[in-house]
Amino acid sequence: MADKLIPSFQVDHTRIVPGIYESRLDTLCEEFVTTFDIRMKYPNIEPVIHPNAMHTIEHVVATFLRNDEEWKDRIIYWGPMGCLTGSYLIVKGHPTPQDIYPLMIRAFEHLSEYDGPVPGATAENCGNYLLHDLSIARYEAKQYVTRLKENPCFEYPVAERIQTEKGMTFFDS
Repeated sequence: MADKLIPSFQVDHTRIVPGIYESRLDTLCEEFVTTFDIRMKYPNIEPVIHPNAMHTIEHVVATFLRNDEEWKDRIIYWGPMGCLTGSYLIVKGHPTPQDIYPLMIRAFEHLSEYDGPVPGATAENCGNYLLHDLSIARYEAKQYVTRLKENPCFEYPVAERIQTEKGMTFFDS
């Protein structure tokens, strides 16, 4: 028996654009936990974020989020997607993508202007401390902030399922 396709693989990646999306909502001990898809690139169209830059994005943005006065107590996790087109943000509660929008603008503007040492990028603090590139991370952050400001997107495009009279299912993509 084949495993069921998980919801994040049911998102139509041929139509998704850079934005902020609610990927899933879970409950843990009667409290909501929300996972956001922080999509920085057009999947399968434009080049992905270089692993060195993605690692730097992870370090700088995670540090920013865990020190943000408004959000630090709600941040559970920040980390890259395996496909290198964005990151996941997991927070306590059930904020909307629109609620997260100002936080992402601040975080990525911070990164786009950041000019110090990459936080935690030492052999003692990181499992692959040489895998960093601040200049490319800054470039990617600037690109993402521009995209968010020009065209904020908050709803996943999903493949529409059309049922025929004979019970067959067709997808629009």
